[in-house]
Amino acid sequence: MDRKDFIKNSTILGSATILPVNNVFSRGVNENGIDKLVDNNGNFIQKSLPYNKTFLEPHMDEETLHLHYEFHHGGAVKGANKDLDNIKKHLKSGEMEMVDLWTRKLAYHFSSHVLHSIFWTNLTNKKTQPKADLLKQIEKDFGSFDKLQAYIAKVSKSVEGSGWGILGYQPYSQSLTLLQCENHQKLTQWGVIPILVIDVWEHAYYLKHKNKRGDFVDTVLDIIDWDNVADRYNTAIKLR
Repeated sequence: MDRKDFIKNSTILGSATILPVNNVFSRGVNENGIDKLVDNNGNFIQKSLPYNKTFLEPHMDEETLHLHYEFHHGGAVKGANKDLDNIKKHLKSGEMEMVDLWTRKLAYHFSSHVLHSIFWTNLTNKKTQPKADLLKQIEKDFGSFDKLQAYIAKVSKSVEGSGWGILGYQPYSQSLTLLQCENHQKLTQWGVIPILVIDVWEHAYYLKHKNKRGDFVDTVLDIIDWDNVADRYNTAIKLR
């Protein structure tokens, strides 16, 4: 499937993009399990973590992981389902001002669900390195892996307020790009497919790192699963 078909077949609701089940990217990430974000009835679902809650220690403590996954990510899933129900209800009644309100909320909650779902699979408990085609693309777009590391560290640490540092593939330019995302849905680029995300909301790091966001970002960069990032990259480039 090319970019034109992908865009044509995607359903856009607010600023959240819901991928159809027959889309090549949707199929690819659904096969990874945790990226299956909806059930057969179209309800948003939270899949189990791909590891137990002590797997990332000492880099990420069990209590932080539990609270983050169960209440922050879980709360976003519940919020997205509520938002979608209210959109349908107010569309049926013709209350378009309320449709607008809940569409904005859905953009926030569903974007959180997407990014958190990627975040969990991006992490492992050991140091890895990008290789093969992903490494070639990194060197082409950023000069070297070390330069990419410095770039994504700076972007993530410098988010104003709460947000994310995101490495994504942009099919329109056929290149990797860095995004500094505020909240879950602001300062994005249309078309970018996230392949690596770093959560810099305080709930991601405060119990262990207190207010030292920079220390947390450095820790996360040491446990990125670059094989997972490569899998996401290889899926994303099929949109060319």
